[in-house]
Amino acid sequence: MYNFKHLFVMTALSLSLNVAQATPTIEQPVMKQGIQIGDVTEGRAVIWSRADRPSRMMVEYAFDNNFNDAIKVKGPYATPETDFTTKQDLTKLPAGKEIFIKVWYEDLTNNHNKSTPVTGHFHTIGKHDNIRFVWGGDVGGQGWGINPDFGGMKIYEAMRQVNPQFFIQSGDSVYSDGPIKASVVAENGQVWNNLVTPEVSKVAETLNEFRGRYKYNLLDENMLRFNAEVPQIWQWDDHEVANNWSDSKDLSADNRYTVKDIPLLVARASQAFHEYAPLRPHNIEEPDRIYRKISYGDLLDVFVLDMRSYRGPNTNNLQSQESAETAFLGEAQLAWLQKGLKNSHATWKVISSDMPIGLNISDDYIHKPPQKWEAISNGNDGPAAGRELEMARLFSFIKHKHIENIVWLTADVHYAAAHFYNPANAATKDFTPFWEFIAGPLNAGTFGPNSTDGTFGPQVVFSKAPPAGQANLSPYAGLQFFGEVNIDRGSREMIVDLKDIDGNIVFSKTLSAEENEDNRHERDDRDED
Repeated sequence: MYNFKHLFVMTALSLSLNVAQATPTIEQPVMKQGIQIGDVTEGRAVIWSRADRPSRMMVEYAFDNNFNDAIKVKGPYATPETDFTTKQDLTKLPAGKEIFIKVWYEDLTNNHNKSTPVTGHFHTIGKHDNIRFVWGGDVGGQGWGINPDFGGMKIYEAMRQVNPQFFIQSGDSVYSDGPIKASVVAENGQVWNNLVTPEVSKVAETLNEFRGRYKYNLLDENMLRFNAEVPQIWQWDDHEVANNWSDSKDLSADNRYTVKDIPLLVARASQAFHEYAPLRPHNIEEPDRIYRKISYGDLLDVFVLDMRSYRGPNTNNLQSQESAETAFLGEAQLAWLQKGLKNSHATWKVISSDMPIGLNISDDYIHKPPQKWEAISNGNDGPAAGRELEMARLFSFIKHKHIENIVWLTADVHYAAAHFYNPANAATKDFTPFWEFIAGPLNAGTFGPNSTDGTFGPQVVFSKAPPAGQANLSPYAGLQFFGEVNIDRGSREMIVDLKDIDGNIVFSKTLSAEENEDNRHERDDRDED
């Protein structure tokens, strides 16, 4: 008689083996995008990363590279709702220390499978430290993406080599409106070969396409090394959403877009930006707020502006009175900036602006003169009008409150420049002279120079742009620029250098600090303590 019991056991064993063979080996989480460090200020630093699956972020930090006496922090969960990105704010960090960090993810299985850790380090600025930082913007624009044959986005390696304590990302961190092709013909017939992913092959419209823009940049090895060592301060401009966007943006004739609603594109772009930027969330009252102050003791305050979220529509910009239409920073942000500048006890107040003040930037490529303007200036050298009225009010406030040592740093126009604003040469004169420095692009097409608007009397002390008649030059041309700032604690001088893709100085300016009595007494009191 046939043994049915034996048959049952053998069949069950066979099924068990087949199931075991069909089940894939459980893999550990993967951190393809590395880590980022952001918004390092007094005692705090944001640590950012991304996993490839549901998991939990883990962060360890120590004060030596052997991680002796390391402090372990259980971070947030990586979930699909945030594209598996996470941020952990480290607190109570000592000043003037090298901080070594180790980041990994543990999956949400009972096995707690761990990713391979990614390490990095950064420096918290102390009261005896000099300050060095870099800035720039415009990354991956005009079809010039990651070219491995060129060495990738190698200006990030040039910036890393100067050992900055932080980096200001001045906007246009991605080009959501600029498709990247596998191959592009550059100047002189040279061929530029790009890495390409599906998300960058068209204009971004879906949330995943906006997210894909950030993931694309993080394929670059230069950027990954830079991000693991240099804390960043991010702001945004137009290309994170769409070219020159404001409330008046009309996509009806742009066949590249199936989504024509600017508010919907802004919502998706904003979500992706906040997921991928190593930016400390403001609060639940205004979670998407970007403008903020980052302090570095008595030597430097950085005021980060948002010139996108609160602006009125792009118009001819010639209105004689302020209104919702002429808003650029908006009343709340302007009041915040005025209060912050007035109450600052730092020697230097850097205003990180995503657009220049006195350059004419068109939002109308058909008419001459343009009927719509993209930035503050309006192509009219007369007294302040349109958005210039808001700036005139800010400049007058700074003058009459006797606020010293304000320097504007910006990008946006894709060339390097240094401007000195002098009321003696201006149509609107109620302001204190100041400097504005422009750096960029970091990996995008080179343009310019733009014409200046005489309302606030800008003098072009330096500019480096393509030769006349040439535009959208690739990184092959070498006209990629970043800025470097050094502040000496002893003399309190600020040295601003504009540097090219290889780290060579193309312009340098030394600024002496003027200190009012309040700042002097505040510093003397701290020194006595």
